[in-house]
Amino acid sequence: MTLDPTSSSTTEQPVLRLLGLFPYFGLDAIGGAQLSGRLAWQGLCAPITQHGGRAHLFAYGAPAHGLGHPSVDETCVALSKLQASRAALRVGLRPNLVVIWHIGMLRLLPLFRPGRARVTLMLLGIEAWRHHDFLTRLLLQRVDLFLSISDHTWNSFLKFYPNLSARPHRTVQLGLDLPEPSVSAPTQPPCALILGRLARSEDYKGHRELIDAWPLVQQRIPGAQLWIAGDGDLRPNLEQLARERGLAQSVQFFGRVSEQQKQELLVRSRCLAMPSRGEGFGLVYLEAMRLGRPCLVSTLDAGREVVNPPEAGLAIDPSDRQALAAALCRLITPGTEWDRWSEQARQRYECQFTARHFQERLVKAIFD
Repeated sequence: MTLDPTSSSTTEQPVLRLLGLFPYFGLDAIGGAQLSGRLAWQGLCAPITQHGGRAHLFAYGAPAHGLGHPSVDETCVALSKLQASRAALRVGLRPNLVVIWHIGMLRLLPLFRPGRARVTLMLLGIEAWRHHDFLTRLLLQRVDLFLSISDHTWNSFLKFYPNLSARPHRTVQLGLDLPEPSVSAPTQPPCALILGRLARSEDYKGHRELIDAWPLVQQRIPGAQLWIAGDGDLRPNLEQLARERGLAQSVQFFGRVSEQQKQELLVRSRCLAMPSRGEGFGLVYLEAMRLGRPCLVSTLDAGREVVNPPEAGLAIDPSDRQALAAALCRLITPGTEWDRWSEQARQRYECQFTARHFQERLVKAIFD
């Protein structure tokens, strides 16, 4: 499907009518699906409306305040499944292109009577790496183009749905719309920072492994600190683990932080350490790289695709305590190696992972 109705195709190209099924991504929404969805919708709407097409957004999961986009013909927002059903029935647009930004929203597709519209589904990570209900499995057969935020996400998805391996697929790595400030190297003490929700359901991010390895780091670098930003029902267990390891003074829990506080912690740290076992991409790595902070990722998920070790950091098996401690020590030690990582991390972000890069990749994947 081409964007340009003046394309020299042998058949006349229809006017594009885009229907987007997205998680709510208003300015008050947080999370990778929401942040990437906002940029994706903006990137898709601009060229479609420039070529005389229409764009209709359906957002699920929050009230409508804060969700205004001048390029959108119509916007529907639903809080519940019942509201979603009613809103879908009111949609007058008959799309010829549907973009779904979360596998959980695929079940809404029949409500919009898509007919023979081309359906594109974005696979955002770990929520796609499992067996889904019967309706979702059935509707996966209706998808014409699969997108994924990493090769790892696509390959993990295919472990559950090998019958879809021959379907059209493109990897579209994400990006950030944050400015690229000039930031100097941090001062003492040498700190590693991990950012993210401290939820039992996300006990794969590497918090436990970092705490377990930190006594080895302290043996080599006395005074080194591990900073943990985020909150959730896993926090008491992690605090107990730190006390058991005798790390009450060297492991700091900051709780939930504001956006400004998060940026300040990144600036003051020497590396972003998140040796996760389940990242479909990891926007937090980009947040660190744009500030010239190298990253510690694992060898088990998509973090390697973002950081490209050893270009912008290191990758280790989080179960290898000795290797984890050694990598942490290298990443928080000042010197020529750290300076090189810092510069390469910033360059990698600026050359590949801005909002513009992401939007260009997305438009190319869907319309080329």
